[in-house]
Amino acid sequence: MAANRRRGEIAATIDGRERVLCLTLGALAELEAAFALDDISALAARFGSGRLSAFDLTRIIGAGLRGAGETVSDAQVGAMRFEGGAAGAVGAASALLEAAFGLGGDTTARP
Repeated sequence: MAANRRRGEIAATIDGRERVLCLTLGALAELEAAFALDDISALAARFGSGRLSAFDLTRIIGAGLRGAGETVSDAQVGAMRFEGGAAGAVGAASALLEAAFGLGGDTTARP
C-alpha cells in the first residue's frame, strides 16, 4: 500500500520494509493523552517548537503506525530500526507532523 499524502499518510522504511504512517484523529487524541495536553492546539504548539526527544519520536511514530492500522506498542517502536538511523526516525516523525499539522522546519532530536 502506497502512502497517500492527501489523507495525511507518509511512508517510512522501518525494519527493512516500507510502512505507511498516519496521524488520524484517534492517533492525535492518543498523543494528547500521552503528553497530558488539553487540546489539539496545545499538541501542535508542543511539536511546532522544532525539538523532539527520543520519547517524543517513539510516541509520534507509534501513534502514526497505529493510525495506519498496525498493531504495535511504543516499546516495539523503540526497538525498531529506521533507514538512516536516528536521523531517519526524526525525518519520519517530522514528515508525519508536517502531514498532520502543516508543521515544518528544523525538527531535531534533543538529548
